[in-house]
Amino acid sequence: MASKKSAKKNSTKSKPWASRMPDDQFERMRAILAAPSPIGMEASMSTGVIEPMMRSYMPANWAIHRFKGHAGLVLDTHPGDTTRPSVMLVGHADKIRMQVRSISEDGKIYINTDSFLPNVIVGHEVLLFSEEPEKPGHWRRIEGGTIEAIGAIHFSEASQRSGDKGLSPDSIYLELQMHGEKAKKRLQKLGIKAGDPIILHRPIKRGFSPDTYYGAYLDNGLGCFMVTELGRLLAKSPLKNLRVLLSIATHEEIGRFGATALAGDFKPDVLIGTDVGHDYLAAPNLAAKRMNPETMGKGFALTVGSIVTPYLNQLIMEACQQADIPVQTAVVGRDTGTDAMGAALAGFDCVATSIGFPIRNMHTISETGHTADILGALHGMFASLHFMDGMNKGRGVTREDFKKNHPRLDLTSKLECGW
Repeated sequence: MASKKSAKKNSTKSKPWASRMPDDQFERMRAILAAPSPIGMEASMSTGVIEPMMRSYMPANWAIHRFKGHAGLVLDTHPGDTTRPSVMLVGHADKIRMQVRSISEDGKIYINTDSFLPNVIVGHEVLLFSEEPEKPGHWRRIEGGTIEAIGAIHFSEASQRSGDKGLSPDSIYLELQMHGEKAKKRLQKLGIKAGDPIILHRPIKRGFSPDTYYGAYLDNGLGCFMVTELGRLLAKSPLKNLRVLLSIATHEEIGRFGATALAGDFKPDVLIGTDVGHDYLAAPNLAAKRMNPETMGKGFALTVGSIVTPYLNQLIMEACQQADIPVQTAVVGRDTGTDAMGAALAGFDCVATSIGFPIRNMHTISETGHTADILGALHGMFASLHFMDGMNKGRGVTREDFKKNHPRLDLTSKLECGW
């Protein structure tokens, strides 16, 4: 008779989403998240990191599509085949970035903070990217800079010291330690100019608590990592009936424009956005808002509301239940806030949903996640695709299945209290 300890070990072994993420897989995730891909300049992640990964495992009959107006990427399991129902999964490669706004005479480089709260970036190391003045298109990386605000507590107002007043976005600057005469001209001579992008510099590390990790830009390198790893699984266990479009989108942080372009181009039958979500259970000062208690380490979250298709969610839930993969619920209103909106924004008919990975400290340099959530999403989507591929006695899900399986609330059965 097996001991409880060995039974637990065997149970964990049969559930890769509940095990420690292997080091080689963690390094692939780290490489994707570390790629310098600020909004509008996503090619370092899509073309520089992800495409070589995809090419290393893709079968010869698959294809990779690139695009003109943006650095998106699509790995296509059945290029040009419009007879099969198609499923597009989308992660977005763009990172929230800061931008050079102006340079002062003393060498301070004032910046726009975009979607960062000013106080969460102060003191942290960043990377500045700038073109060589005489060689447009030749980009250089400047390391060693930090983001600062007031210079020292001694120069702050009393209200800032007490916490009654925060930092103004206009006060945030990049410190490159430039000093002496003509500091501004020396920086300009280097080619630093308004509009140059700046990103946080902290690749992820494994955390103190088991199976956790932290660092910058989980939003949304995680979605791109999940999509990339899903292709690796599908290459080893291909589908018979579905065409899968594994997509890396751009410009999500400023309006989901990349996913809209990709979806509008391919017009998939199914669109699944993959993105980070919030660990509401651990979020401070939110108790009064009564948020649904999504939390880190309990599995990926499946979205309900907005344009989400209930029947698609049903299929995913059935597949995950069969595979014993935990699923949480993410509740949204009129907009998912993710690339799942791509078809709706592009204006064509499509079933859609969004999956997420609950993280803490979103849009900071210390975003924190749990490997079980991202692995659960990976294996949950793998199970869902195979589930749909095997429906209808092995012939696969059809476009008609989606058309005829909208919920009929007029045909509901009455639930009795039971006492």
